[in-house]
Amino acid sequence: MCRKLVFLATVAALGAVAAGAVAAPSATLPAGRAAQPAMAAPTAPARAARPAPPRKASPQVRAEADRLDPLAQAAFWAREFDLDPADAEAGVKLAKALRALQRYDEAAAAADQVLVVQPKNLEALLESARARVAGNQGFYAIDGARRAQALAPRDWRPVTLLALALEQSNRNDEALADLQKALALAPDNPATLTNLGMFYAAHGDGAQAEPLLRRAASLPGASAQERQNLALVLGLEGRLDEAERLARDDLPPEAVENNLAYLRADAGPSSSRSWQALSAASGQNPSPR
Repeated sequence: MCRKLVFLATVAALGAVAAGAVAAPSATLPAGRAAQPAMAAPTAPARAARPAPPRKASPQVRAEADRLDPLAQAAFWAREFDLDPADAEAGVKLAKALRALQRYDEAAAAADQVLVVQPKNLEALLESARARVAGNQGFYAIDGARRAQALAPRDWRPVTLLALALEQSNRNDEALADLQKALALAPDNPATLTNLGMFYAAHGDGAQAEPLLRRAASLPGASAQERQNLALVLGLEGRLDEAERLARDDLPPEAVENNLAYLRADAGPSSSRSWQALSAASGQNPSPR
């Protein structure tokens, strides 16, 4: 091959490398026809990757959420409820967490949202009534408590909630009858004993209140609430030494001193306190567990 041909072949090869997409001339093309570039096959437009939609938490993660503080629980269950507004468990537990944060209107709204989809959901009915009773809106809890009672006539919780709602609505005779009925359904339950005892105490009948509250505080399932309600009633009867001993079992020193100052201001057998005053002194809301 002459030098001129070698040079032209070299230039052609370099051009092919540089162009990359240009095909070599076909040996079968007629003379005088130039080779045409090969056209790239059309490709589908690239699709942007879409993130996977969020999924509900697993049963294990949900169980762990029950051990969080109320604020974290509210955030967790609000997310779950937003993902699936038909998720009754998420709605009820969101309502419970909001009630623990004293956001009573929001708690009632969350429970009521569950009832739109499942009007016979017992736990949602109970939580709706609890939120309204805790927010001192007992009149608006009566209907829900009665519906829950119709669904579970042997369950003490709807009867107790109905009693508390009736008491807040100044229907004390009906409230007392239902508190007694709740105690008959669950005679060894600290909550039924405490609620009836505190009803008597709030209406000036310490003689009937004390044995009920003592029994409630002595049961294995008793909490600080039962013990402090007993301490409060004893203090109102003027038995401040015993009340102080009970108070110091569960409360920090500053809270004990505040309670004792309150009790010293108006204590004795003739002391008369409304439920609201008793509740304010003890820091408790009249709602069952």
